[in-house]
Amino acid sequence: MSVDTLDTGQLENETEELRKRREAVIAASAPAHKFKLRTQLLKEGRTTDLISSTDNMRVHVKVYASGGENGLHNHTDEDHFHLVLQGSALFYGPRGEEVHCGPWEGLMLPAGSFYRFNATSDEPLVLLRVGARAAEQTSEHDRLNIYGDPLPTEAPGNGQPKRVVPREGEFFGATE
Repeated sequence: MSVDTLDTGQLENETEELRKRREAVIAASAPAHKFKLRTQLLKEGRTTDLISSTDNMRVHVKVYASGGENGLHNHTDEDHFHLVLQGSALFYGPRGEEVHCGPWEGLMLPAGSFYRFNATSDEPLVLLRVGARAAEQTSEHDRLNIYGDPLPTEAPGNGQPKRVVPREGEFFGATE
């Protein structure tokens, strides 16, 4: 289909030169990506599902039956936020900060900001996590503890549960 038949925002008095420039710009632009947010609810454990990503941004949905990310850590080169979609969480900072977030509340974490959190509700905690590259890579590792040492997601000090047990047939989000 010719881009001339689409609503592309072209000028009313567009010249042939501008039309060619418009078509070249549109042809070189990245397409949008549709996604659905749907995740299995849990009896035990935690999951992290990548929903969509680009070179600079990632969108995850995270589910916690209990617990949380218990190792105080930062993300060296990524601004990100956690938005509570279901349940509640208590976020902790390195100076004794405590921030309680319920549904539709969240926490913005600039690159290098230390935090940890725990689920505080009886129902599973469901978080939307969006992260965007903040700058050029400044560290060999993207996730550090308060001593500046790497803290992988699956590290024992990060509260990683031993097993994941789903709630059969129970999901959060979009239908299939």
